[in-house]
Amino acid sequence: MLALKKKLESEAKCLPNGIIGMSSFLNHQVDAPLLKEVGEEFARRFQAKLPTKILTAETSGLLPALSMAMVLGLPMIYARKQRPVTMVQEPYTAEAESHTKGGRIRLYVTPEFLLSTDRVVIIDDVLASAVTTLALVSIVKQSGAALVGIGAVIEKCYENGRQKLEPLNVPIESLAKVISVDNARLVLAD
Repeated sequence: MLALKKKLESEAKCLPNGIIGMSSFLNHQVDAPLLKEVGEEFARRFQAKLPTKILTAETSGLLPALSMAMVLGLPMIYARKQRPVTMVQEPYTAEAESHTKGGRIRLYVTPEFLLSTDRVVIIDDVLASAVTTLALVSIVKQSGAALVGIGAVIEKCYENGRQKLEPLNVPIESLAKVISVDNARLVLAD
C-alpha cells in the first residue's frame, strides 16, 4: 500500500522502546481516506476465506477492523479491556502484555457475539511481539470458532511476532512492513 508507506515515511515517529508513533494518521488523528483504503485492501486479501466476523482489541485495532468490516458488510467484535456490567454472560477472556499501556491487560468478549459457527479474521493496527494477537487467538479458540486469518496494518518485523503466529497455519497479512528503526528513521520493506 503506497499511501500507507508514504504516511509512515513522512509522519511516523520513532519513540523509545521500539514504539512507532502514528498519532497523526492512525492512532489519534485519523486519515479517513487512508483507513478506507486499508479496509478495502484487507477485504481483498481475506474475502476468499469467507469470514463471518472481524475481531480486534480495543482501542487501536478498532479503526482498521471496522473499515474492513464495513467493506465486507460483516459484524466487527472488539475485545474489551474492562468487563462492563452489561456483559452478563461469563465472557471469553485472555491476558496480554501491553507495550504501549505498560503492564498486563485482560481482554473480554461476550459469547453471544462470537459463536462456534463463526469464521474469524483478527485485525490489529500493529503486529509486533504478537502477544495481543495470541490473546485474541485464545478467545477464538475458547468460542470454538474457526480462525481464518490475521491482519495488521503495520508489521514490526524485527520483533518476530509473525514467527509466533505461523504455527496457526492461517494467512498472516500486513500492509506495510518495518524491518528496522535506524537512527530514528523507519526502514520499510519494499
